[in-house]
Amino acid sequence: MSSSGPVALVNIYGMDWKGNLLTSDAEIAELLRETRRIAVLGIKPESHAGQPAYYVPKYMQQTGHEIVPVPVYYPEVTEIMSEKVYRDLAEVPGEIDMVNVFRRSQDVAQHVDAILAKKPRSVWLQLGIWNDDAAEAWARAGIKVVQNLCLMVEHRALVR
Repeated sequence: MSSSGPVALVNIYGMDWKGNLLTSDAEIAELLRETRRIAVLGIKPESHAGQPAYYVPKYMQQTGHEIVPVPVYYPEVTEIMSEKVYRDLAEVPGEIDMVNVFRRSQDVAQHVDAILAKKPRSVWLQLGIWNDDAAEAWARAGIKVVQNLCLMVEHRALVR
């Protein structure tokens, strides 16, 4: 069978990889209920408390989620939200349920391999952020992907 046939759509888990691209409220609500530990790629420190890259993870922390800060900038910062900062996803000990991404859409591609290597259960690209090629790579690896939605807004609407 050619690579353009139906087999091309099946990932290593034997399912259509497109099923890992979550869009419905039911799929997203289930993902949110299963998520406990969130690595926040591109998180900002307290000095930027008015920006979504700070207050969205702060909200998730206040709802009982463990937040693992992975800032891209701010080399002098060693803690955010009283949590140890990691400079690379590979440095984060243990498993990650979700990587919540606060990067510009055009900067997402540079993180594909690191996220694939860490093997989180899901990747959430915040409102205004999407990268279909990255989403496909993660989905084909069995990672659930949400694009262009705010984690805080969806959590408030679907879980609380």
